[in-house]
Amino acid sequence: TMSGNARSVVHAGLPVRFRILAVLFAVSFVNYLLRNNFSAAQVSIQAEFKFSAEDIGWILGSFNFAYTLFQIPGGIFGERLGPRISLSLLCAAWGVLTVMTGFVPSIMVSSATGAMLGLMVVRFLMGVSNAPLFPLCAATFANWFPAARWAFPNAALSSGLTLGQAAAGPVVALLIAAYGWRVSFYALAPLGFLAAALWWWYGRDTPAQHSAVSAAELTLISADRPKVESPAATRAAWLKVLTNRDVLLLSVSYFCMNYVFYIFSQWLFTYLVQARGFTMLESGFLGALPFIVGAILAAAGGLSCDFLCLRIGPRWGCRLPGVIGMTLVAILLLAGIRAANPYVAVVLLSLCFGFTQFAEGAFWQATTYAAGSHTATATGVLNTGGNLAGFLAPLVGLMVDRLGWFPTFATGSAFALVSAGLWLLVRVGPARIPAID
Repeated sequence: TMSGNARSVVHAGLPVRFRILAVLFAVSFVNYLLRNNFSAAQVSIQAEFKFSAEDIGWILGSFNFAYTLFQIPGGIFGERLGPRISLSLLCAAWGVLTVMTGFVPSIMVSSATGAMLGLMVVRFLMGVSNAPLFPLCAATFANWFPAARWAFPNAALSSGLTLGQAAAGPVVALLIAAYGWRVSFYALAPLGFLAAALWWWYGRDTPAQHSAVSAAELTLISADRPKVESPAATRAAWLKVLTNRDVLLLSVSYFCMNYVFYIFSQWLFTYLVQARGFTMLESGFLGALPFIVGAILAAAGGLSCDFLCLRIGPRWGCRLPGVIGMTLVAILLLAGIRAANPYVAVVLLSLCFGFTQFAEGAFWQATTYAAGSHTATATGVLNTGGNLAGFLAPLVGLMVDRLGWFPTFATGSAFALVSAGLWLLVRVGPARIPAID
C-alpha cells in the first residue's frame, strides 16, 4: 500500500498506463545493463583465462540456450502468477545472479576449465530469469493499452533495453579500468533489487486493480477488446498459439532479425577492439552509439506502426515497418563492415542496428493481433523463435576464429533479407484466438 501523499504525487500528470510504461522502461533498462555486463567485460575475462572466441561463444550460448528454452514456460508462468508478482521475483533474481557472475570464477579460478563451467552455469541461470521478461511486458501492455496501440509501448521497451545496452559499454569499461571486471558486476547488482522494489510498488496486472485509473481511462483501454474466454478455454487455447500460422511466421522472421541483434549485443565490443583497433575505453563509448540510435529508431518504428495500423489496417501497418527496417539492416550491415574508415563504420553499423529496432515494435504488435488474450504465451513463442539465434553463438565464435570478422558479420545481411521476405507472408487481423469447446 501507498500513503495518501505518495499517491497524490505519483498519480499526478500522465495517464496511469504511461506511468506503467515508464516503470517497465526502467526495468528493461536495468535488465539489459545487467544482462550485457558480461559482453562488455568479456575482453577482460577472455584475457585472464586465455579463452578463445569459441570458448566465449559457449559461455554466451549457455545464456542464449536458457533464454530461448524458457520463453514459452516463462509466458505461462507469467499468466499464472500475473506480471506484478512474477516480474518482481525476476528482477530480484537478476541482482543475485549478477553478483554470482563476479563471484563464481573467483572460487574456481585454479583452472580455466572450472572458471568456464562456473560462468556457463551462472549465465544459464541468468538466461532462465531473463526469459519471461518481454512476454510478460507484452501481456501487460495488451492489458493496459487500447487496441491497436500496442506497438509503441513495446517499442519504447526496446528503447529502454537498447539504452541499457548502450550504458553497459562505457559504465562497465570505466569500472573495469578502475577496479577490475569482477567489481563491475558487484557494483551494478543492486540495480536488480531496486527494479524489483519499483515494480512491486507501482505495477498492477490490470487497470482495474490500480487505484489511480479513472473511469474514462478504463473505458478507453477496454474499448474494442475481444471477449474474455472461460478459464477452461484459456488453459487450452495456448496450444492453438503453437500452431497459429502468423505467430510461427513472425517467429521465424524474428529469428533472422535476432541473428543480427545477437551479433551486435554480444560481439560488437570485441569487434571494435580486435578488428577496428579501438582501445577498450574507446570501444565502450563508441559501442554505445548503435544502441542509442536503436533507442531512437525503436520509438519511431513503434509510433509508425501504430499510425499505419490505424490508417491502413494491421496487415500492412505491421508489414511496412518490418520489410523496410530489415531491408535497410541488410544494406547498412554490408556497408558498415566494408567501410575503410573505422569511424564511418561505427556510424553505418549504428544505423544498421537502429533499423533492427525500428522493426521491433511491429513484431510484437503483429503477434498481439494474432493472439489476443493469449499475448503472453504467443510472444513467448515469438521470443523463443527469435532467440534460437542465440544458439548460434558458439558457431559465430568459431567463424570469427576460422574465417575472420568480415565473413562472420556478412552472414547477418542474408538473415536480414530473409526476415524482410517473411513479413510479406504474414496476414494478421483483429486480435483473436478461436474459442475452444
